[in-house]
Amino acid sequence: MFDLDGTLWDATDNIIIAWKEAIKEFEELKDFNITEELLQSVFGKPMDTITDILFPNLTSKKKKEVLERCCEVENKYLNEHGGNPYPKLEETLKKLCEKHRLFIVSNGQAGYIESFLNAHVLWDYFTDIRNWGDNPVSKGENIKLVMEKNNIKSAAYVGDTQGDADAASFAGIDFIFAKYGFGYVKEYVYSIDSIEELLKLEL
Repeated sequence: MFDLDGTLWDATDNIIIAWKEAIKEFEELKDFNITEELLQSVFGKPMDTITDILFPNLTSKKKKEVLERCCEVENKYLNEHGGNPYPKLEETLKKLCEKHRLFIVSNGQAGYIESFLNAHVLWDYFTDIRNWGDNPVSKGENIKLVMEKNNIKSAAYVGDTQGDADAASFAGIDFIFAKYGFGYVKEYVYSIDSIEELLKLEL
């Protein structure tokens, strides 16, 4: 089971392009500057938490409006332009599929994982996916729901943040730390410096 941002791809540059375009529509945000550092600092968090962090001075109603527009523009842009999958991603997924079923659970908006799979033509490798936007509960809860739905008895979650590690712990499964991603994690069962190192683990 995989996280997406910082684990399977880095879409930071194209998300910034999309958000800058969407934010132009809001007078309240005319002085707001979305940067790579700022965006990566909130990756892995639920989308409503991200807007609370990025736009603390907006009303709840306006935050929701901004979020919906940013996500709409982002999904469309990423579907067309994709992001930057990490090296050897498809080759690794193809080999992993020989022994394992693969899944993605992300804290992104509805349609976010789909934009990744559409842009890079990777649908065939995954059995199931779950976006936070489709079911706005914690990542750990969504992992458990995917496991129940697909009758999964044993699993490992691959991610790059402490939130990912906490989600795996909540779901009662092993955590594999993607050290090449955006975060830092205190405890993990395995760590990898590249996605293809998964092929060397005894899973």
